[in-house]
Amino acid sequence: MRLRSCWLGVSVLALLSTGQAVAQSVPADPGASTEQAESPAPQQGDIIVTARRRNENLQTTPLSGSVLSGTDLANKGVSSVDALQFATPSVVVNNFGQGIDFNVRGIGKGEHNTQTATGVITYRDGAPTFPGYFAQEPYYDVANIQVLRGPQGTIVGQNATGGAVFVNSNDPIIGGGYRGYINANVGNYSDVGVQGAVNIPVSDTLAARFAVYGQRRDGFYDITGPGGSKYTGNNGDVRQIAGRFSLLWKPTSRLSILSKTDVDYLDMGAYPASPFTNQFRYLPVGSTTPNPNYRDLFDITANSPQEARDKFYRSILRVNYEFDNGIQLRSVSAYASGNTKYRSDLDGTATANRTFFDSVDERQYSQELTLISPDTSRVSYLVGAFGVWNKYDFKSPYQFVIGAPLGNPLTEYRLQGINPNRSLAAFGQLGFAITPKLKVEVGGRYTTSRSRNDIDVLQYGTPIVAEQKTSSNDFSYKASLGWEVSRDHYLYGFVATGFKPGGLNVPVGLGNPAPFGAEQVTSYEAGWKANFLNRRIRTSVSAFYNDYEAFQVTIGNPTIPVFGLQVNVPGKTKIFGIEAEADVKFGNLTFDVGMNVLRSELGQFFATDPRILAVAACNVNTGPASVSCRNLKGVDQSYAPNFTFNVGASYEIALGGGSTLTPRANYGHIAPQWATLFQNRALGDRLEARNIVNAQLAYNRGTVTLTAYATNLTDQHYPAALNSGLYFAGSPRQYGLKLLKAF
Repeated sequence: MRLRSCWLGVSVLALLSTGQAVAQSVPADPGASTEQAESPAPQQGDIIVTARRRNENLQTTPLSGSVLSGTDLANKGVSSVDALQFATPSVVVNNFGQGIDFNVRGIGKGEHNTQTATGVITYRDGAPTFPGYFAQEPYYDVANIQVLRGPQGTIVGQNATGGAVFVNSNDPIIGGGYRGYINANVGNYSDVGVQGAVNIPVSDTLAARFAVYGQRRDGFYDITGPGGSKYTGNNGDVRQIAGRFSLLWKPTSRLSILSKTDVDYLDMGAYPASPFTNQFRYLPVGSTTPNPNYRDLFDITANSPQEARDKFYRSILRVNYEFDNGIQLRSVSAYASGNTKYRSDLDGTATANRTFFDSVDERQYSQELTLISPDTSRVSYLVGAFGVWNKYDFKSPYQFVIGAPLGNPLTEYRLQGINPNRSLAAFGQLGFAITPKLKVEVGGRYTTSRSRNDIDVLQYGTPIVAEQKTSSNDFSYKASLGWEVSRDHYLYGFVATGFKPGGLNVPVGLGNPAPFGAEQVTSYEAGWKANFLNRRIRTSVSAFYNDYEAFQVTIGNPTIPVFGLQVNVPGKTKIFGIEAEADVKFGNLTFDVGMNVLRSELGQFFATDPRILAVAACNVNTGPASVSCRNLKGVDQSYAPNFTFNVGASYEIALGGGSTLTPRANYGHIAPQWATLFQNRALGDRLEARNIVNAQLAYNRGTVTLTAYATNLTDQHYPAALNSGLYFAGSPRQYGLKLLKAF
C-alpha cells in the first residue's frame, strides 16, 4: 500500500510506539488550574470544561465531550495518547510512529506528512501542538484531559473537523505552600519509571511548580537479522526523560501571568513491524509454526538498525487581565522547537531493501488574543484573533533514503528543503439568554491558510525540483440552542461547519502531483444530558450527522504505490451515529460506561488500488469500474469502526485505621476496522477487534498509595495499524507495582 512516510513529514518518521508508559497521572491538586481558581467554585460533582475559553459545566453546555481528571487517568491506566481510545467513546488511535492517526468519530489524519492537516487538533496548556507529530509526549502531572467530539471550527479553528483534545497540566498554586508527590514504578520488560512534582511558594503573589518524568524499559520485540543471525540494533528499548517548569504571578487581583516550559527527550528505541502476510500474527508468543520468523507480531526480522527519537521544547505564556466591568482580555503565546529522527527497515524482512532514514527539524509559533465578556449578563460574547506559523526543515545532504544497496543513487529517494506553513483567523461568538433556562448561541470564524514547498528531490538518480504553493480560505459557523429543562435535565441542538485546508502531495514520478483541495463539513447534533438520584447518576446521549464536501482521503500513488496520495472525494461523504456516556456513584462504588455507534459512507469516487496491476484508465468521477479501478461509493471511511465501548468499575473498601483497599477494572472494545478504502482482506486491510482489559489494586494509607497494576491483562496481540503492507503491534501485557507518596 502507500508509504505515508515518504513525504515531508515526520511521517513515516515514526511508527509510533504503542507501548503504554506506566508513569500514571496522579490526582490533580485542588484548584491547580488557574482558570478554575479565578472562577466561583463549581457545585459538587460538576465537570468543568474550559475548551470554549470559559469555565462551563459540561452538563449544561451544548457540545459532546469527555473530561478525564488526573484521578480518572490514573484509575483507567491512561498515561499516553494511545490509551485514550480505551477510556473514551468514539476515539480510535492507530500508531505508526512519532506521528499517529488520532481519529474522533471516524475523522483524523489521513496521510503522515507535513502537508496533510489533522482532523483532530491537540492543545497543550492552551496552545496548539505540532500537527500530528511528537505525539508520544507522556501524560505526567496532568490536571485533566478534555476530549471534544464533532467539528470545533468556530473557536478552535481549522484542523478540528473531527474534534479537539485539550491536555492541561497542573498549575502552580499561590498560597498553597510546599506540596507535591513522587510516583515510582517497576514492571515487566525491566520497566523502571519515576515522576514527581512540587509546588514552590515564592511570595504571596508568586508560585512555581516543577515536574519531572523518566522511564527506562526494554523493548517488546524479538528481532533477528539476515539468515537468522543475531540482530545487534535497538529492538525498541525505551529511554525517556522530560521536565516542566511553571511560574504563576498574580501581582493584582485582576492580572495573572502564567508561563510553562516543557523539555522532552524521548528515545523510543525502534518501531519495527511485521509483514501483513504473517498468518500467525495473532498467536501467543512461542506457538509452533512452520516459519520461526513468523510466530507473532513481536517476532520480526530486519536488515538494518532501528532508531526512533524525539527531542523538543515548548514554552507557553498565558496572560489574563480583568477590567473593572468584568471583561477579560486573554493572551496565549507559544513557541515550540524540536527534532525527530527515525530509521527503519520498511519491508519487515531480512532482505537488504527499503531502508529508511529521517531527521526533521520543526519550529512553531502561535498567538491567540481573546476578549471575553462576563458570565453574569444576559448577553455574552467572545471575540478573538489567532495565528500559527510553523516550518519544517529537511536538512542537506538528504533526509530520505529508500533502496538497496545503500549508496547507489539509482535505488535511492532523497529529499531536502523546507516546508513553511501559516494560518491566520478571526473569530467570535455571541450568546443570548432568551429566558434564564433557554439560551441561543451563534459564532463564526474566518480562516486563511497557506503552505509552501521549497525542496529538492533525487528520485532514483533523477532530480526533481518541487517549488509549490497552495492556499485555502474559509468561513465556519455554529448556531446552537440549549434548554435547561430542570435542574437535572438539559437538551441541546446545533448546526456547525468545519474546515480542513488543502495541501500538496509528495513529488514522485518525475513530476509534482496535483494539490488536493480544502475539506468542509456541516454537522448536525442533538443531545440530552441528565442527572438522576440526587446526581448519583450522570448521563449524556447525543446523535450526530456530518455532511462532508471534498472529503480528503489517502490512496496509494499509482506511479510508486508505496507513496501516499491525498485526493478529494467528488461526491458527498456522510458520517453519522449516536453516543452515550454514564457515570454512577453509590457510596464507595463507582461505575462508568461509554459507547459509540458509527456509520460512514464515502461519496461517489473511483480510484485505482496500486497494489493491483492497472488494466484500464480510471477517472475519479466516471471510472469506469474494473478489477483495478474501484467504485468506492458507500464504503466505510478507514479507521472508522462502527462500534466502540468502554466500561470501568471500582469499589473502595475501608480497612480501618484510615486505610483503604480499592480494586478497579476497565474494559475497552474497538470493533474491527478497515485500514484502507479498498477493503481487501487478502492484502491485510482489515484490522480485527481490540479488546483491552486493565486492572489494578490500590492500597492507601494517608499520603502513601501502593498499587499493583496490569494493562492489556489478557495479553491480546493485535495490529495497531497497517502501513505499506506492514503491521505495527499494539502493546502487549504489562504489569508491575507503583508507589505514590504525596506531601
